[in-house]
Amino acid sequence: MSEKEVILTQEGLKKLEEELEHLKSVKRREVAERIKVAIGYGDISENSEYEDAKNEQAFTEGRIITLEKMLRNARIISNDEVNTDTVSVGSIVTLKDMEFGDIVEYNIVGTAESDPFQNKISNESPVGKAILGKNKGSIVDVNVPAGVIQYEIIDIKK
Repeated sequence: MSEKEVILTQEGLKKLEEELEHLKSVKRREVAERIKVAIGYGDISENSEYEDAKNEQAFTEGRIITLEKMLRNARIISNDEVNTDTVSVGSIVTLKDMEFGDIVEYNIVGTAESDPFQNKISNESPVGKAILGKNKGSIVDVNVPAGVIQYEIIDIKK
C-alpha cells in the first residue's frame, strides 16, 4: 500500500518541521526526565506518575513518526502553482452564502494544515471539495448535515 501524499503550503511545511524539531529536541528530554523522576518514587507497579509519563512518551513518539511520514510524503504547493482562475489548494476564496448573504473567506489547504478557527479549510472538507476547480462567479452546492448550502464564488486570490 502506498502512503498518501500530503499537500502542504510553504507555511504548513514550516509549522510541521518546527513541531517535529520541538518534539525531538525538547519534548523527548522533558518526558525522559519525568520518567526518571517517577522511577525515583519507588514501586512503579502502582505509580500513576510513571504511567502518565510513559503514556506521554508513547504519544510523543507516535506524533514524531506521524510527522516524519507526513514530511516524507509532502508535496509543497508553491505560490506559482496557485492560479486565480480556478480554486485550488493554496487559493484564498471569498464565498457568499446565497441564502443569508454572509461573506466568508477561506484559505484552501491540505488536510494536514486545516484549521477552521483560522478559516483554513481542507481540500477534502465538504466546502473544499465543492469549490475545488470552480471559477469566480460559480454557484456551488455544499452538502452539509443540515441540508444544502449554496455559495457563490466571489473572488479567488493567492
